[in-house]
Amino acid sequence: MTDYMKLLQERGLGALDKKMGIEILEATPERIVGTMPVEGNTQAFGRLHGGANCVLAELLGSIGAWLHAGPGRLTVGVDINVTHHKAAISGKITGVATPVSLGRTLATYDIAITNEKGQRSCTARITSLILEETN
Repeated sequence: MTDYMKLLQERGLGALDKKMGIEILEATPERIVGTMPVEGNTQAFGRLHGGANCVLAELLGSIGAWLHAGPGRLTVGVDINVTHHKAAISGKITGVATPVSLGRTLATYDIAITNEKGQRSCTARITSLILEETN
């Protein structure tokens, strides 16, 4: 287990992330990979809910920004954009977040979400503000 994964395990996931069944497989500031089941996260027509894509994308990008920011700093999302390309109906989706820009006060990540066939179902981008932690 990498030091980054250990940090993430110590921090834990949020309640929504757990309810949605998200699992983090890999986490460094340069690449974050996570999966989420389609089942339990669908809309009325049986397809993955678009908001579920957004939750996965925001979590992956936020983890990357938090790891990039380092100790004593926290991050908050300030912008997210999600484009849905293809419906996911079953199985798991996988998201891979990679940085676009890692600065002192902002971190932006692209997130590619694919279905189990490796087909891109969603593309997202999130920008997070990096702040000094206050108690």
